[in-house]
Amino acid sequence: MELDSVVHGTARGLEMAGIGIIVAGALFALVSTLGRLGKVNEEEAYYHFRRRLGRAILLGLELLVAADIVGTVMVRPTMENVLVLAVIVLIRTFLSVSLTVEVEGRWPWQVTRRTDE
Repeated sequence: MELDSVVHGTARGLEMAGIGIIVAGALFALVSTLGRLGKVNEEEAYYHFRRRLGRAILLGLELLVAADIVGTVMVRPTMENVLVLAVIVLIRTFLSVSLTVEVEGRWPWQVTRRTDE
């Protein structure tokens, strides 16, 4: 097997895993929240849904960034390809930081105590 095809397959696998985690996480958040609706008020259920969904998107974004990096490594490293990768990583990193602040109420580099839900 050629190294290019292995790396391309790895990048594709990471992309599919990232998408799968986002979709599965959204479904899990929805089902989990629907199960809580009778036990908690509407505001708490909404907060629960947003946290679960946000976490799934964050994890999926991390895998998508990894896929972009792996995929770009094997492409001819032209200045254009590197700039495109930099822009993609910058946008996804901004989304990740924004989601962390929105969902967890803290900056990603701040330490927080874990709470079990």
